[in-house]
Amino acid sequence: MAGAERTAVVVVGAGPVGLLLAGELRLGGTEVVVLEQLPGPTGESRATTVHARTMEILDQRGLLGRFAERLDDVPRDPVSHVGGIPLRLDGLSEPVGGGPVRLAGQWKIPQTRIEEELEKWATGLGAQVRRGHRVTRLCVAENGVEVTTLGPAGQTGRIRAGYLVGCDGENSTVRRLAGFTTTGHDAVRELLRADVAGIEIPGRRFERFPNGLAIASRRPDGVTRVMVHEFGRVPVPRTAPPTFDEVAKSWSRVTGEDISTGEPVWLNAFGDVSRQVTRYRRGRVLLAGDAAHAQMPVGGQALNLGLQDASNLGWKLAAQATGRAHPDLLNSYDAERRPVGARVLTNISAQALLLLGGPEVEAQRAVTAELLGLEPVRRHLAGVISGTGLRYGPSTSPVGAPMPHTGLATDDGPVDTTALLRAGRALLLVMSADGRGHDRVVRSARRRSGQVRVVVGVPGPQGAPDGIGAALVRPDGYLAWTDRQGPEQFDGVLSHWFGDR
Repeated sequence: MAGAERTAVVVVGAGPVGLLLAGELRLGGTEVVVLEQLPGPTGESRATTVHARTMEILDQRGLLGRFAERLDDVPRDPVSHVGGIPLRLDGLSEPVGGGPVRLAGQWKIPQTRIEEELEKWATGLGAQVRRGHRVTRLCVAENGVEVTTLGPAGQTGRIRAGYLVGCDGENSTVRRLAGFTTTGHDAVRELLRADVAGIEIPGRRFERFPNGLAIASRRPDGVTRVMVHEFGRVPVPRTAPPTFDEVAKSWSRVTGEDISTGEPVWLNAFGDVSRQVTRYRRGRVLLAGDAAHAQMPVGGQALNLGLQDASNLGWKLAAQATGRAHPDLLNSYDAERRPVGARVLTNISAQALLLLGGPEVEAQRAVTAELLGLEPVRRHLAGVISGTGLRYGPSTSPVGAPMPHTGLATDDGPVDTTALLRAGRALLLVMSADGRGHDRVVRSARRRSGQVRVVVGVPGPQGAPDGIGAALVRPDGYLAWTDRQGPEQFDGVLSHWFGDR
């Protein structure tokens, strides 16, 4: 490995997942180089839906203001779907405290904008993003990883890092070169998708016809996104996107409408693939986003799942790379995110059957629609799809759940828990007038002042969530400890998540 350029972490892939991860690593004080094989942003908005939990994560980093001056200016739909059957996302409750989920709904932010703003944020923090650099080889040693690249001018380069993270999508080069294995199945059904200018067709939300499924949504810029599936259509081998003629003919066979006079802006085909790696970490190589799990993009869950991977991994990998971590900390990334990924893939697979099945699934669709009319069922599935119902740990404890947005009056003025997380540090929140009764945990936390910030304040009129008097909040916003566990457990929890330094 002598003679190679050196950095702490190499991230492969400059999509939303890789860019969010790069920013998180920089907040944790870690050098990071992002390698992207494409020479520039694609301009393709494959995904446009951001769910509540992801919005909370972006808000924790102060990023929502980059998408609009006022949050009310971001389009939001209170209705999602389960296999094309409408599902309301409003009226959800926080898993801790039971208050309303503040950012419930489907927020519409094009992937192009997400990538643009995440890159500005990450590079502003000091991340390096190198475009036109393709990874051709990797070598894993006991004390590091070396990546060989082919640059935009055909030049070969080598970078040595402590860790490598593949965020390079469904056809991940890192996954293949590092020897990760997957379980699941390849696509057995195919949809065609196109953004088309210059057409006037009715808006359609998962409209079923005798021969197939059609979806049409007109954007503010006049471009209409169409998606079409002919019942029984199986994927065909492709080395390029479908032609517009193929999309237009399929649309005509399903709907009877002619869109062939339109101007295609973007074309794409995708299927109901469902695959997941058997582990998210192999030593010094890790995977996140679609590199770790490939799924049909139903309801925007793929983008959100990947961004939440990055949020979970970033602070842990930064602690590991800078020598602050407990030896088992990085293993918790796989332990926490792989079960979440498996659960979401199961949900998506069930939806794919309801969505893409022909007349044979009408009975299941009718039963599902009836069940969605039951409020506990609706809330459960809405929590799964929005991410607010996914947690790390048993539902009998607040530990592992997101810390709800809580306002506090402190000696330094009013603050809220979301803004306090902007710096990417953990928080010990003591939610009382003077912090009395929590002296022991405060002293322990202050010994790790570089990683844990102590905040003492009085909650607003709503009170502390679930009556919690003190809480340790991880940098990604999840509860690691509350005073219900007792102060005697605090030092062990602190050591587990933040090491002994």
